[in-house]
Amino acid sequence: MTNKISRLTAAAGRVWQHPWGHRLRIWAAVLLVSLAGVVIGTMLLAQSEIAVGPFRADMSISPSIQGGTEVDIPPLGSLHLDSHDGPIHLKVDLGSLDQQRTEALIEDPTAISAAGQSAVDDVTKGVLQLGLRALGAAIGCALLLSALIFRNVRRVASAGVLALVVTGGSLGLAAGTIRPDSISEPRYEGLLVNAPAVVGDARRIADNYGRYADQLAQLVSNVSRIYTTVSTLPVEPSGNTTRILHVSDLHLNPASWNVIKTVVKSWDIDAVVDTGDIVDWGSSAETNYVNSIGQIGVPYIYVRGNHDSSAIQAAVARQRNAVVLDNSITTINGLTIAGIGDPEFTPDKSETPPAADDASPAGTPLLASGQRLATTIGQSKTKVGVALVHDPAMAPPLSGVVPVVLAGHTHKREVSLLSPPPPTIDGASASPTPSAPPAKPLEKTRLLVEGSTGGAGLRGLEKEAPTPLQLSVLYFDENQTLKAYDDIQLGGTGESNVEMQRKVIGLEPEPTTAPSVFNGVTPGIVPSR
Repeated sequence: MTNKISRLTAAAGRVWQHPWGHRLRIWAAVLLVSLAGVVIGTMLLAQSEIAVGPFRADMSISPSIQGGTEVDIPPLGSLHLDSHDGPIHLKVDLGSLDQQRTEALIEDPTAISAAGQSAVDDVTKGVLQLGLRALGAAIGCALLLSALIFRNVRRVASAGVLALVVTGGSLGLAAGTIRPDSISEPRYEGLLVNAPAVVGDARRIADNYGRYADQLAQLVSNVSRIYTTVSTLPVEPSGNTTRILHVSDLHLNPASWNVIKTVVKSWDIDAVVDTGDIVDWGSSAETNYVNSIGQIGVPYIYVRGNHDSSAIQAAVARQRNAVVLDNSITTINGLTIAGIGDPEFTPDKSETPPAADDASPAGTPLLASGQRLATTIGQSKTKVGVALVHDPAMAPPLSGVVPVVLAGHTHKREVSLLSPPPPTIDGASASPTPSAPPAKPLEKTRLLVEGSTGGAGLRGLEKEAPTPLQLSVLYFDENQTLKAYDDIQLGGTGESNVEMQRKVIGLEPEPTTAPSVFNGVTPGIVPSR
């Protein structure tokens, strides 16, 4: 054994001393020095300052695996855009103001629009300058570093060429994968009250998402107004947009009401929809909790959850601005909403029991309630744009009946498409006859499951990290079509971080299709939270 190890060691030594091994070590060293020079040069010198509207914007490039762009707007927060792929991350800091430009904006209101129109050219010019500076800084630093280490003209030149290839290739990859539409779906981090002002109006962006220049101009215009007004930046309303705030599973958390009030005011919400589990046990002692509904200031549309008793539902109905839906329909600002309460009252159970093996999936209480609501919607003379249920397991019968279904219950935010039901005749698959007219294609139904707006109440503190508070703002046009939605997340109890993600229908990837009993699959057993 010892002889074998000795032979291997000797062979490795011969390879190491071989001329090709020596050359390989040298080239590896040149490569490492070149990469080190690229990183150091980019981090230290790849910076540029440009004028964008009233700002002196500081732009910088840094190595990154994921790429993307970050726009810092202190003290309001930051926007994160999935603008391009790695290995370069672009950061824009709008924290510095030019005094003369700002005074000009204050004196001339039309100057804001002019600044917005020139924003695209300003940013394009700044990015090109920054790219050239990054290329020069990377090559220069690689040459200097290799000269100090190798003191060999050939190796120094090789390091410079490698730096050119690496930096130029990285810039080329970023330019080749640029996604201008990413500005339509920014992720916001910062103060909750400033989110709608910084991100802008979703309906306008959704209708014109192909016009990158217009969107960037609007973004610059929005941010400019922050510094030219005393109060928070106003959002320009769109007269034909209906803004709906979706909340769910408050679970007696008193902090939820302040969050809801803030979003209602900041986003100019038309109505709040609550998909149930507003309390924990459904007891009469919990009825006082729902009294805060009257302070929201807009209609509050509610369906009962499995933790909500009939007494809780009655207490909600007594609030002056509340509308309880239980296999019924209402209309708010041109948007028609249908809803039904959870048929099961199970506040003390940890999970929903499975159906018996010999039971029909369609005969479960949850699916039966969903079918009742589908029948009510089908009989309605008014087009229904949204359906409310508590448990996502109630949603499959609504597939093709209504374009959007809102639910809660799982304490986890999810978006999916319901599987379309196959056409049936007396329970058997139907085959169209040659003389029969083609059936009208069924509308795709989007299921949006909200997380817990109450951070799951006291349950949210059972884990090491508190459950975040989640709620969403949905934007509908005059045809009751969902155009976009903002997913808002606040750190759980005891935390203060805020994130907001804009999603524009048509820009986001197509959601996955949720299983349905109509295609032979029974919905999975989910926790009865």
